[in-house]
Amino acid sequence: MSDKCDVFLQWAREHGWAIVDNKRGEVQLNEEFLARYKEIPADYLQLLTIVSECVAPDEQTWFLCESDYNGSSDAEFRWDEFERLSLEAAAGDEAWASEIIAWWDRHLPIVLSVDGEYSFYAVELATGAIVHGAEPEFEEVDVVAPHLEAFYDYLMEHNN
Repeated sequence: MSDKCDVFLQWAREHGWAIVDNKRGEVQLNEEFLARYKEIPADYLQLLTIVSECVAPDEQTWFLCESDYNGSSDAEFRWDEFERLSLEAAAGDEAWASEIIAWWDRHLPIVLSVDGEYSFYAVELATGAIVHGAEPEFEEVDVVAPHLEAFYDYLMEHNN
């Protein structure tokens, strides 16, 4: 585990996050998910080998974990919920729907939030940067961190 990941998880536990350890110490993502996201960043996979749940104290924000990506979570929101909402908004506009799908193909959602508004954090796969998007235009995002380790710092600074 990276030092920053360890520091973040320690901080999260101390600040009331519900963290469930991944007792298997490995991640087995389903074929459908892996067919879409062939190159998942190693540092994010590392987190998934450590935790099977990581939920903020208010239960409004959570990291997506193996069960979410595999569709076996009991969470009300699917891992690709915001892509689905965008596709609903496209309502038959095939060009727009194609743009939405292509955008999400390049961005792996890692955190979802329903705290005030629907929002998410995702890894921009080409660069490793972490972006933040929110409703109503989920695909209009801002970079919040250049990589996952800096994102841990961002979370600790913005969630005290």
